[in-house]
Amino acid sequence: MHPARLWLGLLLPAAAALDFRYHHQEGMEAYLKSVAQNYSSFTQLHSIGKSVRGRNLWVLVVGRFPREHKVGIPEFKYVANMHGDETVGRELLLHLIDYLVTKHGRDPEITNLINSTRIHIMPSMNPDGFEAVKKPDCYYSNGRENFNQYDLNRNFPDAFEYNNVSRQPETLAIMKWLKTETFVLSANLHGGALVASYPFDNGAQATGALFSRSLTPDDDVFQHLAHTYASRNPNMTKGDQCKNKMNFPNGITNGYSWYPLQGGMQDYNYIWGQCFEITLELSCCKYPREEKLPYFWNDNKASLIEYIKQAHLGIKGQVFDQSGNRLPNVIVEVQDRKHICPFRTNIFGEYYLLLLPGSYTINVTAPGHDSQLTKVVIPERSQTFGALKKDFHLPFQVQLDSLQLVNPLCPMVPLYKTIPGHSPITKPSLFLFLVTLLHIFFK
Repeated sequence: MHPARLWLGLLLPAAAALDFRYHHQEGMEAYLKSVAQNYSSFTQLHSIGKSVRGRNLWVLVVGRFPREHKVGIPEFKYVANMHGDETVGRELLLHLIDYLVTKHGRDPEITNLINSTRIHIMPSMNPDGFEAVKKPDCYYSNGRENFNQYDLNRNFPDAFEYNNVSRQPETLAIMKWLKTETFVLSANLHGGALVASYPFDNGAQATGALFSRSLTPDDDVFQHLAHTYASRNPNMTKGDQCKNKMNFPNGITNGYSWYPLQGGMQDYNYIWGQCFEITLELSCCKYPREEKLPYFWNDNKASLIEYIKQAHLGIKGQVFDQSGNRLPNVIVEVQDRKHICPFRTNIFGEYYLLLLPGSYTINVTAPGHDSQLTKVVIPERSQTFGALKKDFHLPFQVQLDSLQLVNPLCPMVPLYKTIPGHSPITKPSLFLFLVTLLHIFFK
């Protein structure tokens, strides 16, 4: 071996060994702590809370600035094992961590991804459920729920119906976490099917529920996100690999079209957290045998990496007033895709809008002032790690104290209950309308 290579090998931290098996809480913690110690310059390990039984909800952050948010660097997250008996995602995220930290500094693409994105990885949201599974099963076990027997993916506030269930510690930890970070993009990893599902999971007339779907104002982006993941997974993209399950064209589905659910996490992320989240069903069997894990990793590795890159879609920047003050709590949205909880700037006056290439009119509205409309063109960008940067300088001075008094959070109530009709994005075509009428008359 060349002497220079030998010295380089001695200087780089040793990779923590990670084999393809199921890691229980003690083993998972040991691995995460070893990564945080060996790669301390670009990782940080912390707990966002505890489960009912007091187990830590660990998150490993990977990024150039792992300990704090930096303006212009989007926050991304993966969350797995929300249902304790759905285990593939838990192990895939551990292997994703291993892949990222061992490729950093060696693989230019991974190095650029880490330097330009702050990546948060939570291998297990429901460690109590995972530990409760006595015998692995492909279909269902008592470990699905948390220790208090609550399904965590039915435990969040719901924008369509009252969801007066007891909020669980794991749920409250996620809700608090969303308030502390400017998350832009997310995915939660499940099992029991093979499909990428996108919001909404619940619905109302205003979102197209009368036509067996429930679409967000950003439906084009969500379909792109789901397709980005599914198209790189050779089995998911086929859409029909699970026996006795639905067929999903191209491996994607609208959540409500599949089956409605109340209190889901992806809807909560989008409506109250300004974070685009999709649900990834990664295995027909919820808790497959350990020897299958390498195959799942091979099927999902490219998808997991490519999906993180999507945090750099669209446009980002800051909003300033005439005096150059950064303005928090200012609404920044595309004019024709208003969110029921308006997307606002963070404490740094910073915004992120995930958008596909195209021409848009951006609405910037500071409290007490008229809206400022600006046309922007988002160009085609491939293999880059940066959204279009566009700062907005408002032609007036804003009292910063007045911005602090504005409560940017929407109430935790069914926001869609009082909205009749359809927004343009959810308005069905005449063909779909006629098909629906025929279905009603001839049912």
